[in-house]
Amino acid sequence: MSGKRTAIVVGAGIGGLTTAIALRRVGFDVEVYERAPELRAAGFGLSVMSNATAALATLDIDLRLEKHGRVMETYHVKDSRGRLIREFPFPEIVRKLGVPCVCISRADLLTALLDAAADIPITLDAAAEGFEVTGDRARVRFAGGRSAEADLLVGADGFNSAIRRQLAGPDEPAHDSGYIAWLGITEYSHPRFPPGSVVHFWGDGMRFGLVDIGRGRLYWWGTKNMPLQESSTWGGGKAGVLDSYSGWPDEVREAIRATPPADLLTLNTRDRPFLRPWGTGPVTLLGDAAHPMLTSLGQGSAMAMEDAAVLARHLRHAPDVPRGLRGYEAARYDRTRTIVEATRSISDFEQSQGPVRRRIRDAYFRLMPHRTLVGKLEPALTFPGAGPLPDEFERWNR
Repeated sequence: MSGKRTAIVVGAGIGGLTTAIALRRVGFDVEVYERAPELRAAGFGLSVMSNATAALATLDIDLRLEKHGRVMETYHVKDSRGRLIREFPFPEIVRKLGVPCVCISRADLLTALLDAAADIPITLDAAAEGFEVTGDRARVRFAGGRSAEADLLVGADGFNSAIRRQLAGPDEPAHDSGYIAWLGITEYSHPRFPPGSVVHFWGDGMRFGLVDIGRGRLYWWGTKNMPLQESSTWGGGKAGVLDSYSGWPDEVREAIRATPPADLLTLNTRDRPFLRPWGTGPVTLLGDAAHPMLTSLGQGSAMAMEDAAVLARHLRHAPDVPRGLRGYEAARYDRTRTIVEATRSISDFEQSQGPVRRRIRDAYFRLMPHRTLVGKLEPALTFPGAGPLPDEFERWNR
């Protein structure tokens, strides 16, 4: 393919910005359109897992996230009384892979991405409503009558993606997780929470996580089984969260106490049935727009970053955009479906409620041989590569 190619990325979140950076790296002129009137990250954190960093490295992209967050050093799972269930071997695995896992606030990650995308045009207050394909180009329609056209359109516009809605239909169902989630970021220190730690606590239909994100800051999250009709209208505030964790270890309750009420976020977490195909002609999906997932494996942002790297590498080698997109999609279906389904399964298991189910859960992880646990965790943390690139893809499909 010759000549300067153009791309529109809808969505300026983690997936959209990473995609813009990756596409520019392989020669596209990129424009990003974002529905929000300003770029502002909600107050929560995440883990950029080793597989995401390894994927970006295939395009020589280094966001230097260690300077923005905190490299994970230990990962423990305890019960709601603070007794150890298991030390998980994430640090051992990432040392073997040679690529760190960085715990970071969403705001700091977006800052790193915006720094890397500094010369890429970003149009705010541009809510996509749909698209048309004419010949080999795509045109996006935005609220207010604006439109934009390019050789490539990437829908990275999240769970409620307008691009996905046109591809999948307006009545596509969403699956509620079955629990409410509370999130917060605060300044924090506690004698039972060393630097570089990730600690999860599992209770009866409840969980709580403490994550060091660097510079004396903590990201925490809590979950509690709750039907959607109750969780969607829950308004208990900080006092209600504290009450939910009555009797839990002090390091849990101190995290809640230390968080300003304005920095407490309440969410209903959801996913969707796995979608296939993701695109048509010069249009495709990426990240949560393609494969929304629950949060239990911490792989949502990592899968979007993997998507971006694989998409760019396929387009770099493709004779035309549609063939590059179909190769990208084929390379990602099995990997992302596996992670989506594993995330739903582990979420249901970790939220076990009732004395029998809870004891089975705790015993399952406490007694699992070390080698078996490593074998279960390592595939998600290992970037599998870009899959067959276009020439190989064509031979494979003959």
